[in-house]
Parts: sequence; C-alpha cells; structure tokens
Amino acid sequence: MAGDWAIDNVDDELPRSARAAVDFTDGTRLLLVDPRALSSITLLAAGDTPFESLGPDPSSPEFDAAFAASLARRNAPIKPSLLDQKVAAGVGNIYAAEALWEARIDPAAPASSLTPQQVRDLAGAIRTVLDRGRAKRGRYREDSTSLRVYGREGEPCERCATPIERIVQAGRATSFCPHCQAPARPVKRRPVRKR
Repeated sequence: MAGDWAIDNVDDELPRSARAAVDFTDGTRLLLVDPRALSSITLLAAGDTPFESLGPDPSSPEFDAAFAASLARRNAPIKPSLLDQKVAAGVGNIYAAEALWEARIDPAAPASSLTPQQVRDLAGAIRTVLDRGRAKRGRYREDSTSLRVYGREGEPCERCATPIERIVQAGRATSFCPHCQAPARPVKRRPVRKR
C-alpha cells in the first residue's frame, strides 16, 4: 500500500526500505521500495499473464465502454465498486475518493444508478487523478497538496467550503464533500443560526 518502484544505478547505495532489486546489464537497477513491507513479487514463466482478472487500464481506448458496462451490472455503492480491480485497474482507495469528488458523485450511490453522463464524467475524473498522481510521482509522497478530499476531513471543500466528511465503506475510509457530491442518503446538517 505504500510501496513504489524506483530506478537508479547498480552502484548506488540501496535505500533502507528496498525489498527487491533487479540489476540490468546497462548499469541501471529497478527497485521495489516499500517502507511498510507489504509488497510481494511473483515470478512467472515466459508467456504467462498475471493480469487476466484485471479490468482495462483507464488510459486504454477500451476503458470507457468496459467501465460503463461493468458499472451497469453493479448494485453496490460506487466507491467500493471502484476498488474492484476488475472494474478499473489501478484505482485504489485514495484515487477512487478523489475521482468521485472530481466528478461530483456521491460515494454511496449504487454504481448501476449512475447516468451515462456521470459514468463519462467519472471515467474522465479517474484519468485526471491518475495523471495528477503520476505528475507528483505517486500518491504517498510527503506532498499531498494534490489531494482534494482524501485525508482532509473537517477542512473546507475547495469548491464550496463545506467541511469534508469521512465515512467507512467496505472497511475503507471514504472522504467526500456532502454538498458537492449530492449525497443520495440523508445527511445531518448543523442548523444555521439566524442573525
């Protein structure tokens, strides 16, 4: 969950949290750097594919159609649905929350209830947050300024200034704006004092 790939040179000192290193004949080295030691590597025979059960990559041309078809078959809430790698490969908990905020979609809405426009907006938002993460060289870096809602409970929403809320879905934290994301469920609101 906190691991990352890095490329350096075979002569460089190994990072303290390097869990695996692959040296190449040109002097470069591929590292699996994982401070929490949660990663694993599986070696496969030539021709084997480990990705048969993964859905399409959001950057692939077939993503939008496959994504729409997959969501149409799911009655589960959209946020946990996005965590299923058969729906959208590479979308984890943080990126799912961020994409739903970008697309202004309630994380508790049933996946199959999304309109075709919402599905298109969400597909685009997924690409946006993944691109943002790549530009920042990963989501778990010290600089989390690119995160709009995740981990920002109680802080004002960048769009409307409503405090960001946090719920738990399928055992995972979900951060969202209760105003911008038009929740389908009732939301307790503090009464506004009249002046």
